[in-house]
Amino acid sequence: MKKLEETLSEFNDIPETSLHAFFAKMKPIQIQKGTFLVKEGNIANYIYFIESGMLRSYYFVNNKEVTISFSFPGDFVTAMSSFIKQRVGYENLETLEDCELYQIHYKDLQQLLNSDKYLEHIYRLVLEQYYIKLEEQFIFSKFRTAKERYLNLLRDNPLIIQKATVGQIASYLDMSLETLSRIRSTI
Repeated sequence: MKKLEETLSEFNDIPETSLHAFFAKMKPIQIQKGTFLVKEGNIANYIYFIESGMLRSYYFVNNKEVTISFSFPGDFVTAMSSFIKQRVGYENLETLEDCELYQIHYKDLQQLLNSDKYLEHIYRLVLEQYYIKLEEQFIFSKFRTAKERYLNLLRDNPLIIQKATVGQIASYLDMSLETLSRIRSTI
């Protein structure tokens, strides 16, 4: 729970009672590489905090995988649209390595948020960070050349380069395998 405590301590004004209430609802789980925490066509009932390990979020378009994001220790992750709406979703959330996670059920989280204004504030901040990350990825993928996208990924997120497959990286960068191979051969 060390990483979770470190992450929440970044939010300075949380009373100990709020933190204890939140920690009491977070259940530790160990998940093996290749496990789906959420699968398309299901409802995302949990939000997860990554203590260790790496996850990937993706969906299918015309039978082709489209990687949305990679998540690392210190991140909260779920199929956000499905989780918030509590409806069947399109997203898959898969572990790329063995993971230590903490999970909280949607109903437990809602109960905490309804009873604790500090936790509600933290949740809003986490959602804002999630949104910013997705918006930056969207802008990153639309307004940069393929080579710029790869070089930025190499500089800003080398763990993705080290741990994800070439196909996952190409999908995340919104380019073909051939384009990615060409770029990599020139660097």
